[in-house]
Amino acid sequence: MKFNILDNLIKIYSNRFVSHWIILFFDLFVVFFSFYLANLMRYDFTFNSINLGSIFTQSFLVLFIYLSFFLITKSFRSIIRYSGINDSLRLIKATGLAALVLLFLAFISFGKNEPIRWIPSFSIILIHFLLCLIFLDWSRFIIRMIYHDVLNKDPRIHLRVLIYGAGSAGMQTRSALHGDSLYKHEIIAFLDDNQSFVNKMLEGVPVISPGRGLSEEYIHRNRINLLIIAIMGMPLIEKKQIIDRMLELGIKVKVVPSINQWINGELSSSQLKEVRIEDLLEREPIKLQTDNIISEIKGKVILITGGAGSIGKEIVRQLISYEPSRLIVLDQAESALYELQFEINGSQATVTQKQSIVYKVASIRDRFIMEDVFNTYRPQYVFHAAAYKHVPLMEDHPYEALMVNVFGTKILADLSVKYHTSKFVMVSTDKAVNPTNVMGATKRLAEIYIQSLSNGKTQFITTRFGNVLGSNGSVIPLFREQIKKGGPVTITHKDITRYFMTIPEACNLVLEAGVMGKGAEIFIFDMGSSVKIYDLAYKMIQLSGFTPGKDIQIKETGLRPGEKLKEELLVDDELSLPTYHPKIMRARVRVYKKDQISKMLEELSQLVHEGDRFAMIKKIKQFIPEYISNNSVYSSLDKKSKP
Repeated sequence: MKFNILDNLIKIYSNRFVSHWIILFFDLFVVFFSFYLANLMRYDFTFNSINLGSIFTQSFLVLFIYLSFFLITKSFRSIIRYSGINDSLRLIKATGLAALVLLFLAFISFGKNEPIRWIPSFSIILIHFLLCLIFLDWSRFIIRMIYHDVLNKDPRIHLRVLIYGAGSAGMQTRSALHGDSLYKHEIIAFLDDNQSFVNKMLEGVPVISPGRGLSEEYIHRNRINLLIIAIMGMPLIEKKQIIDRMLELGIKVKVVPSINQWINGELSSSQLKEVRIEDLLEREPIKLQTDNIISEIKGKVILITGGAGSIGKEIVRQLISYEPSRLIVLDQAESALYELQFEINGSQATVTQKQSIVYKVASIRDRFIMEDVFNTYRPQYVFHAAAYKHVPLMEDHPYEALMVNVFGTKILADLSVKYHTSKFVMVSTDKAVNPTNVMGATKRLAEIYIQSLSNGKTQFITTRFGNVLGSNGSVIPLFREQIKKGGPVTITHKDITRYFMTIPEACNLVLEAGVMGKGAEIFIFDMGSSVKIYDLAYKMIQLSGFTPGKDIQIKETGLRPGEKLKEELLVDDELSLPTYHPKIMRARVRVYKKDQISKMLEELSQLVHEGDRFAMIKKIKQFIPEYISNNSVYSSLDKKSKP
């Protein structure tokens, strides 16, 4: 109860400001007290040598002169708890001018036969000036400290930080952290492998080697909360190793963005990037043959289907910079298409580039509308990204998968031949390799059909790749949302693995493959190493600041219909041929004749109209014998009858 009353009193009076007249009275008391102390110091604290009467007389003159300059400079009018450099300068000015006047009077008195007793000596004036300045300035400093450390405790969250990199970016990071309004960052050390920095101090902060700073013993002993990587161009392998190490120790990691992302050339704490799972899956940037792409794309009319989807949008963003004469962005998703239009209109693209884009709301299943698009715009390039791609949903809706993935593609491909389109580039999937589900099988059918159409005038090119980070329906946005809700994070199987690419990386390769293709090729992309989905979920929970299995659980739900445990390894010397680009290979696949696939699609079309989904799937399996259903109702169609 007593403590509550005291806390309330502190809160009440801490919000009030002391009258400046009280401050003036306090300053005069300091002047008076320090004058007597100056006399004691002058005579080595020998009291018998001091004339108290003379000192008393002199003190009134000293008080009057100091008071005059306090009033002139208004040094007592500041709010002490908020006082700063300007207030200290006013104190120096007031005490300095007062001391100069006293020295002038002492100089006049010194020339006379009998010194004037009411004027202090030179030495006492100087000692008094220094004592006044120290006492007045330090009394204000102490009051500020009491206010900030006792009455007004810093509400910011306290973090103990290591900065990896003692160069200019590291120093900029340190400055940026001091301006953070939410967190109070205490810089414990800089880490740097440059031996000329190690074991030295930078603005009072020690520089140590990474081997020492990243050790478990050092991290725990210094209670580190955060590591900030402030080295531009750090090799990705090294960065991943550091981040993985910190995740194991439960330490949060942030990364300084590239300099071109700083605001007006300056870094702020809000720009420090949280490490995301995409950073751990990132690979070295792809080098494009941009000259080839520019010569192919510039001035051309280009149609992008599925233009409002994850891949389609990125293709649009990248193609704008290559200055096509017309860019037709087609999608049946009205809202997503509007969002893309809004994004492009607000981007840094030129007025000409923005005006070259046509947004079309339409379905590729509608032959009448597609014919109108081709007849009106006569596209020279088609990037076909429109497709249904969610495996479990397409297992339940094979009709939709066939109508969009197969017959929608057929409509576009046939029109491309009719209207003499130069190149038709289709975005396919690794699930078309030895398909185990309806989605993969329909994409394989589409691949077979467009391959059969290549005639030298219209070049049909297929690009295959795996999962794309951050795409609609991707596992990463799902995990992120589940973590935000407190879990559990659901995985279908603990041993399931997938290949991943970033959206820009995938689209870069699509453009490159489109340029290099001569017709009938299926290009496959180097997806790197496969990733265990359980490990992905585990690291995402850690990156969010939680402990897997304790704060957030990981729950197995079982394989979904049509889902593979492991995707096929696309880059195989026996199944692929190299190209001039190290990330792009050409698949060795069986090529079907046009009459074979056309006849099959006619039969399949009849079954689609009849609506018998088992009959549809059976027909596809007959044509694609490697299509073996997994964990699906259609698995029964794969069972051979007993002899």
